[in-house]
Amino acid sequence: MKKLLLAASVAAMMTLPAQAADYVIDTQGAHAFVQFKISHLGYSWLYGRFNTFSGDFSYDADKLTDAKIQLTIDTASVDSNHAERDKHLRSGDFLNVSKHPKATFVSTKIVPKAGETFDLHGKLTLNGVTKEVVIAAEKLGEGKDPWGGYRAGFAGTTTLSLKDFDIKMDLGPASSTVQLDLTVEGIRK
Repeated sequence: MKKLLLAASVAAMMTLPAQAADYVIDTQGAHAFVQFKISHLGYSWLYGRFNTFSGDFSYDADKLTDAKIQLTIDTASVDSNHAERDKHLRSGDFLNVSKHPKATFVSTKIVPKAGETFDLHGKLTLNGVTKEVVIAAEKLGEGKDPWGGYRAGFAGTTTLSLKDFDIKMDLGPASSTVQLDLTVEGIRK
């Protein structure tokens, strides 16, 4: 009888749905990045990043469509490696950080693609405007780390129209969009 109960218990546990794991984005170890690039008048690229942000995600490799992510960015942490330009980027011409000190992204759905790629849909709030965006993303990997934890990493990119987010500065047609690149490595909680 005990063997029958044990077998039934093991079988029941094997049919339980896998649970999504919760991860915190590793910004402390600098294993996550929010970067951007925009054309400078059509002649070159201007690169930058946001130095301060936080977030977390829930992920189950067997049920990718159930994954969720949220990210909060301190817009005053914009860094283009040029102090005067960064001051201008923080102004009302661009990010308007005095009125909108945070930008947020909250996922709404995931559409799997080929292999480890997927489209991450979500609501991005930037400069006080919320828009639905799609991030072309890919899973980079997951597994145990040398410190006894477990990590999962992803990368994604999207292109945003400045006017869609009420950014007033007109830099000309070559500079009307900005490419946003995200790399996140999460530590399982």
